[in-house]
Amino acid sequence: MNLTMLLEMAAGADPERVAVGTREDGITYGELFARSTALADRFRRSGAQHVAFLDLNSPSVPTVLFAAAAAGIPFAPLNYRLTDEQIDHSLGRLEPVIVVAGESSAPRIDSREGVTILGQGASSAEPVPTDVASGFVDPDESAVLLFTSGTTGAPKAAVLRHRHLTNYIVTTVEFWNAGEDEAILVSVPNYHIAGISSILSSVYSGRRIVYMPSFNPEEWVRLAAREAITHAMVVPTMLGRILDVLETTRTSLPVLRSLSYGGGRMPVHTVERAMRLLPSTDFVNAYGLTETSSTISVLGPDDHRDALASDDPAVRARLGSVGRPLPTLEISIRDGDGREVPVGEAGEVFVRGEQVAGEYTSHSALDEDGWYPTRDRGHLDSGGFLFLDGRADDVIVRGAENISPGEIEDVLVEHPMVAEAAAIGVPDREWGERIEVVIVTAASTAPTETELQEWVRARLRSTRVPTRVHFWDELPYNDTGKLLRRVLRDALVAHAEMQEVMAP
Repeated sequence: MNLTMLLEMAAGADPERVAVGTREDGITYGELFARSTALADRFRRSGAQHVAFLDLNSPSVPTVLFAAAAAGIPFAPLNYRLTDEQIDHSLGRLEPVIVVAGESSAPRIDSREGVTILGQGASSAEPVPTDVASGFVDPDESAVLLFTSGTTGAPKAAVLRHRHLTNYIVTTVEFWNAGEDEAILVSVPNYHIAGISSILSSVYSGRRIVYMPSFNPEEWVRLAAREAITHAMVVPTMLGRILDVLETTRTSLPVLRSLSYGGGRMPVHTVERAMRLLPSTDFVNAYGLTETSSTISVLGPDDHRDALASDDPAVRARLGSVGRPLPTLEISIRDGDGREVPVGEAGEVFVRGEQVAGEYTSHSALDEDGWYPTRDRGHLDSGGFLFLDGRADDVIVRGAENISPGEIEDVLVEHPMVAEAAAIGVPDREWGERIEVVIVTAASTAPTETELQEWVRARLRSTRVPTRVHFWDELPYNDTGKLLRRVLRDALVAHAEMQEVMAP
C-alpha cells in the first residue's frame, strides 16, 4: 500500500465530506484527491527528485504531501525557523527540488538551477485534465524525508518509505471511523512527524483537519471552540500554556473528546491538572520518534483514569509513563553491552516492527535483526508500561553513578514555587560531573537555593541533590517542545568557567 491509496479510499467513501479547513468552505475529500492528482502531474513532469515545503501550517500541506506521493517523489517539509543559510544548505541536499513556499518564505530561497519555486497557489489550482497516467508507486519507495532537529549535531535526513507510514496507519486507525462532526486541530509544525501522521490518520479515518498556522494558546482555545474541535495533539509546553488560558478565562471545551500529548517529558502534575480542567476529555500520551513513523507506545484514556484513581503506588506511577507498546511492535531494554535487562532495570530502549524505518539518507541504523536503538533510556514495569528517563546522552554520570535528570526534575516541579526545572551534568574535577539545575519560578517569590536543595534531599538520595541552582526567566525549547539541554549545558559550563577565572 502507498500513501495515495489512503486518500483514494477516503475520497471514494464520501467525496463531499470536508477534509481540510472550516465547516463552511473547506476542501472536500473529492477536491483534495483531484487537486493532489493534478499537482502530482506537474511534479512528475518537472524532473524534480524531491518536493520541499517551506511555510507555516496551512490547508495546502495535505495537497502537496499527497501530490508528491502520487508522483513518486519524496516530500520534504523544511523548518521555516532555520536561518536562510541553513535552508539553502538543506535545499542543496535535495536538488533538483521543487519548493512550495509561502509568500513570506519564497524570498528567503536562493533561486538557482536545480531549485524551482512554486507559490502555495499551485496547490489550490483547479484540477485540469491530463493524459499522463499516474502510475503505481512502489510501497518501498521513499515517501517523506524529515530533517532531525540537530540538537546534538548536524541534522540528519530521516527516510520514511510508503510501507512504513501506511503500516502505522492501517494497524492503528480504523478506516472511516470518524463521524462527520469530528475535527482535529493541528498546531504542531508540518516538518515534524506528528504533523505528517496527523494528516494520514485523519484522512484514513475521515476526520476534518483544521490548521493553526503557528501556536498561540489564546487563539488555540478560541479556534477549538469556534470550530467545534473534537481531537487535538499538543506537546508538553503547549498544554501547560493552554491550561493557563482555560484557568484564567474560565473557559471549558465540552466538545473536545480526545487530547493527545507527546514529544517531550510531561510532568505528572500537568497531566493531573489537565484531567481536572477537562473532565470530559480522553487523554492519550503517545511516545514515538521520526524514525519509527510516529507512535510506538500509548498511555490510553483508561490507563490515565485508572492511574489517577488508584491507591496502589505502582499503578499511580503509570500516569508518568508513556504506556504500553503498540501490539505490532516489540520493545527491548538493553544495557551498554547490548544485553536485555530485567523488568524494572533501566537501559536503552530498542524497538522493532514493520513501521520502524530507522533509516537516513546516509545509512541505516537498524541492526542485523531489525532493531532500532532509540537513544532514549527507560525501563518497563511488571505490567509492561514503559517509563522514559531521558536521552542516553542526557544521563548525568556522577562518581560513576548514572543519574537520570528526569527524576530530579519531577521532584523539583512538585515544589509550589517551581514551574519548570532542568537538571544538567556539568564537568567536575572531583566527581566527573556535578548536578546543576535551572529553575523557572511559578510565582513572583522565588525559593532559595538551599530550600530547593533540601527539597530534593528529603525526597531522593543525597547524590541527587544539585550543587548549584540557577534561576532563569524561561527554558530553551525547540518548536516541538523538546528541551534544548545542549544549550543549557553550554551556558552552565561557560558560567562555571567564568566563575573560575574570577575566583581569587
